[in-house]
Formats: sequence, structure tokens, C-alpha cells
Amino acid sequence: MKTLLNKLTAALPPGTVAVAGGTVVLGAASYVHLGVAGHSLSKDALANVSVLWTIVMSIGIGVFFPIEQELTRIVSARVVLGHGAAPVLRRATLLTGAILGATLLVLGLGAGPIADLLFEGDRALVAALGGAFAGMAVCYLTRGVLAGLGRFGAYGTQLAVDGGLRIVLAAGCAVFGLHSALAFSLVLAVAPVIATLVTLPTLLRAVGPGEPIAWRELYSGLGLLICATLLSQLVVNAAVMSTKLLAPTDSALIGALLSALVLARVPLFVFGSLQASLLSGLTAAFTAGDRAAFWAMLRRIAAVVGALGLLGGVPATVLGPWLIEVLFNAKEPVLDRFDFFLMSAGTVAYMFAMVLGQALMVFKRHNLQLLCWALGTAVLVGITLIPGDVAVRVIVAYALGSLATVLAMLAALRLSFPGAAAVATEEPGQVADTGPLGVGAVGK
Repeated sequence: MKTLLNKLTAALPPGTVAVAGGTVVLGAASYVHLGVAGHSLSKDALANVSVLWTIVMSIGIGVFFPIEQELTRIVSARVVLGHGAAPVLRRATLLTGAILGATLLVLGLGAGPIADLLFEGDRALVAALGGAFAGMAVCYLTRGVLAGLGRFGAYGTQLAVDGGLRIVLAAGCAVFGLHSALAFSLVLAVAPVIATLVTLPTLLRAVGPGEPIAWRELYSGLGLLICATLLSQLVVNAAVMSTKLLAPTDSALIGALLSALVLARVPLFVFGSLQASLLSGLTAAFTAGDRAAFWAMLRRIAAVVGALGLLGGVPATVLGPWLIEVLFNAKEPVLDRFDFFLMSAGTVAYMFAMVLGQALMVFKRHNLQLLCWALGTAVLVGITLIPGDVAVRVIVAYALGSLATVLAMLAALRLSFPGAAAVATEEPGQVADTGPLGVGAVGK
């Protein structure tokens, strides 16, 4: 068993294990947060929290997670070249503040219609949504620099503190009898800010002086990446929002779908511990010109993703209908095992798409990544709009939309980098020739 564990650890990018503990806590926090809310709130109040949680985990991640990804890529490359990250942090802070300000302005101007459409007229939940966006902005900004610098211990600590606070605050709401959708929603705003403050001293000590960074290097690919990430979050979270729009009075189905998706996406929470270290490792190999290491890392991660899909998908398919009743207090059995199978299959395809998307991003092909997610979104929307049972439509749309994105990304990598297949079969110790589109081009 120890030998197997060592082999698995060796197959992962450096820093993965340090991040994994924090990811587990943060992932568990999602279950505890929603589980406690399910047992504490009325059906309508839970539906409002479910919608807000979905928006935060879709639009919020779509807007602010690309900041972390771009900073990880940029800072990792600077570390290889011996440049400090302080200039990157200063300009990235200003850029993130501008993006957050624009987001909050949109929420403020549209508070009334947003509240009426999504939260049954409760404008306080729109304010809580803005607070959650602010929390995401500061945590993704700092995590991106920490990951680029290889400070995965501090990165994992921030995740763990964030998750731990969500658990404590949600439990506190239940203990003190706060049967309020607003109270459970504010948990998403408070926890990430405190977690960021806890790890801020480590970040400030780690960044050092270096060559100035041009504004263009920060924002040139960020717009495309934000669009691609928003579409990716639409694909993975559309089921709840689509049901809210197509069947707004079916609160039982909305709550059940959110609970089921949380269960089916257990592998995705674990996969989160790979993303920061994977992008950092791929970027370092790319910048150093080590093609063999780049493609070997990509192959190993693909194998890990497949294993995660099996380990998470089988239990979710077999036990899912029972678990959402026990864990999330689902009152009506509106979903069956086949629904859970489709959601688990969609999650596996989605993880493969995330891996391939990071490879495209390291190659600075943000445009191709966006095009692939646009294709997957088009498939999702088309299936969602087909007449029929709402639950079946939104679940099938998630699975096939994710699969379409994977196929498109495979084609994009194959067509853009024809030498990729040959490189992927090389042993890590071999020295490969570097063509104009190969990984070694940048290293040279």
C-alpha cells in the first residue's frame, strides 16, 4: 500500500499533496454548508441559497479564477527566468480591483431586476452576492501569486482556513437558529476574506523585486480566458439555473439538482488540488524548453483524472438518490441512479476538458480554448431547449456539452501541434527536437 501511495504521489505535479489537504477541507465545507442549510431553511429559502451558491460557483469563478490562472502562468515563468513577483502583484491588484468594481457596478445597477428574477425580490441577497464576489477576487489574486512562486503550503493553508470557516459559520447559523437565506449566503463572503488575511504575510514575504511587467502581458489573454472560464462554468452549473428559469416553481427539483450535482462533482473538488500545481508545472516545463517533461506530466494527469472519475462516479451512481435524502434533506425522490450516472460521466468529461484547456493556455492559445468551450456551450443550450422533461434535458445537456468540449480540445491540440502525439510517446529522459510550435521554442 505504501509503495502504491508513493507511486501515485510521484505521478502528481510538485505541490499537489500540499494543496490536497486544503482542498479536502474546502470541498467538505460545500457539503456541510449546503447540508446544514437544507436542514435549517424552508424549501423556498433553500432554493434561493442554491441559486446564489450556483451563481458564485459559476459567474464568480468564471470572472475571478482566470486571474489566478494567468498569475500562476506568469509568475511561474518569471521564477524560471529569475525574476521577482512584486511588480506582478502590484499591477495585478489594480487590475483585479478594476474587474471587481465593474462587477459590483453591474450588480448595483441591476439589483432590482436580479432580485426579482432570481431571489423572489430579496435585494439583500444581491448584496450578499456582491460580498461573495469580493471574497473571490482577493483570494484568487493571492492564490495565483502563491502558486506561481511554488508556495503551495500557504496556498493549501488558505484553502483550509476558507473551508474551515465556512463549516464553523454554517454550523453557527444552525446553532443560533438563524433560519435566514441571507445568513447562510454571507458565509460565502466572510470566509474567503479572512482566509486571505491569514496568508497575506507569507505572500508579502515571498514576493521579491524584479523586472517590471507590461500591462499588456497581464491583460492580453485575460479577456479571452475570462470568457472561456465563464462558458466552462456555465456548462458545469447550468442545470440548476436552467431549471430555475424553465420550472421556477419546482423548488424540490432545484434543490435536488444542486445536491445531486454536488455529490456527482466530488472528483471535481479533488481535481481542484491538481490545477494550481499542474499549471505551474506545465508552465515551468514549457519555459525551460523541456518538451518530454511537459507531455509526460499531461499523460500522468489524464490517468489520474480517469481514476478519480471511477472512484467518485461509481458510489455517486449507486448511492446518490439515498445520499441526497440523508445529507441534504431532499424531501422528494425526483432523481434516479441513471441521472447520477449521467452527471458523473459529465464530470469526468469536464475534468478532461479542464486539463486540455490548461495545456492550450500554456501554449498561449486562449482563443482556441474559448472556441472549444463555446462549442460545448452551444451543445448544452441546444439540448436544454429541446422539448421534454426538464430534469432529463438539463442533465443530458451537462454530460454532452462537456463531452463536446473534450473532443474539440483534442482536435485543437492535434491540429495546432501536429508533433504532440509523437512527443507524448517519448520517454522523459529523451531529448526531443523543438519545432516552431513545440514547447522548446519558448525555452530557446
